[in-house]
Amino acid sequence: MKDPKPIEMLVADAAAFGVELSEGAVAHFDKYLALLNKWSASVNLVGTRDPDAIARFHLADSLALVPHLGGAHRVVDVGSGGGLPGAVLAIARPDLEVTALEPVHKKHAFLAALKRELGLTGFTPLALRDEQYRAAPGFLAHDAAVSRATWALPEWLERGARLVRPGGRVLAMEGRDQHDLSARASRHSYPLGGRTRAVVVLEVP
Repeated sequence: MKDPKPIEMLVADAAAFGVELSEGAVAHFDKYLALLNKWSASVNLVGTRDPDAIARFHLADSLALVPHLGGAHRVVDVGSGGGLPGAVLAIARPDLEVTALEPVHKKHAFLAALKRELGLTGFTPLALRDEQYRAAPGFLAHDAAVSRATWALPEWLERGARLVRPGGRVLAMEGRDQHDLSARASRHSYPLGGRTRAVVVLEVP
């Protein structure tokens, strides 16, 4: 029996999270993997070039956020890097409006290419830091803020809350090391490739 292809692994992992990917989304993720591989030759986007590891521990891991978005429509991803998790959410949920903040220009260039190549109309990459974005004229608070491996979890929850409207939520991703959570935050653990991960959800008052 052949080992599953990275895209097949991704679909199976998504289903385990209760996330059903459309045929269009699967095709987009296939192109996404190819683009990540191509750009990673010159830009460090995900820290590995192993397609299986990228599919499972980066793309599928990002999909674990989908069930915790609630009724969010406008989402901001801070420190998006290679589009994780912002572009992943935009592909899986094309009804979302996702703003991806990535101040490193080479990484922002990748996000712009990803938007163009995949035709992600609801995905907007900006070469800004979160404080610059928040201070810009016309800033409108989001329904949800997400970030992955950019800051320690407590700092991200504090930063993310400044970007979210009252009643919205901040989503964080937690590995093996667990942090003390406030009464407004909850932890949702899930297995992935023999590891235990968790999504932390902070409700913003």
